[in-house]
Amino acid sequence: MSFTRLARLYHSIEAMFPERHLYVRTGGQMQAFVLTTRQQLGLAGAVAGAALWMGIATAALLLSWVTPSEAEAEIARTQARYERLIADRQARLDSLYAQMNTESGSVAELAASVENRHAALALLLADAKGAPGAAQALAPALNKVAMASQSDPVSRVELVRLSQDQLVASAEDYAETRAERLKLAFRMAGLSPDRYAPPPGSLGGPLIEAKDSRALATLLGVDEAFAGRIQRAAASLTEATALAEAAETLPLARPTATARSSGFGFRLDPFTRRPAFHSGLDFGGALATPVAATAPGVVSFTGERSGYGKTVEVDHGRGFKTRYAHLAAISVKPGQRVVLGQRLGAMGSTGRSTGVHLHYEVWVNGRAQNPDRFLKAGDHVRQAS
Repeated sequence: MSFTRLARLYHSIEAMFPERHLYVRTGGQMQAFVLTTRQQLGLAGAVAGAALWMGIATAALLLSWVTPSEAEAEIARTQARYERLIADRQARLDSLYAQMNTESGSVAELAASVENRHAALALLLADAKGAPGAAQALAPALNKVAMASQSDPVSRVELVRLSQDQLVASAEDYAETRAERLKLAFRMAGLSPDRYAPPPGSLGGPLIEAKDSRALATLLGVDEAFAGRIQRAAASLTEATALAEAAETLPLARPTATARSSGFGFRLDPFTRRPAFHSGLDFGGALATPVAATAPGVVSFTGERSGYGKTVEVDHGRGFKTRYAHLAAISVKPGQRVVLGQRLGAMGSTGRSTGVHLHYEVWVNGRAQNPDRFLKAGDHVRQAS
């Protein structure tokens, strides 16, 4: 059955491509060519293959024209993004133009608003003037305000307002960071920062006390949101300033530059070899090493104390007192006012001592405290400055 079909197929192909004879006459001579069925089939296949290849190539070319490449798509996306940015910028400028032209006197009002915001910033910066690290923290924002004057009038107004917002943000960050570092220093010393901070709601320096941002906005002639930011920054700056001033009155400095040799708390007594409470820190050093006041105050005692030898005691106020013992010499007198770092005497080995050293104590409201906490707090305060 299959042979019959193949035979029929072969006869059909022979019928479609019968043997053909071609005669070509050239120069009076006749040449004959015979095209067999197989040759015709090969030629037809070659023509069909060429047509198929041309069709595929043409389709691919048309598809590349219709579908953009990845690079072209990326270019289109980038162009669209920049067009959106330009449109946004233009919309902001158009809004500013509209604001300047909608109402009578709007240009003057806008200029007055910018000037009032600058005046409020001037008051805030007056509070920050001289504060450690303030100049470095606010310099970038101040430079942007200065650069705004180099633009065209409309852009200048917009840039100044943006620069003012950045300046307030920088002032807020600086004031809050410094206040938090000082609060941490007080807690390290075992003290409550709230005891030394100003009362809530009070603003220092040129910014007078204001109950809320609305009252301050009316006073300064600025919008309430801007006044609220000024108020928060000024409050944090006032708090940081108050804490820094309080820290300057507390015994947070080192009494001598030498290293500590013995800590606070229970230890073996060097004489009895039994556990005993040590109420201060010992600092080793050479004979006559200078001993300095760790905070300003008034000398409340000088002379011999049992077990302490030659001793100087300084009252720093607010319940704080420091004691410097085992001195070889004393350089101050009772009732004398001393400043931070002033020489009180020289290191020695008087009293109940086994060698040259300084015994240093810190007392708060009649109770001995660990001086090491105050020294660490002092290091943190200096880092905050």
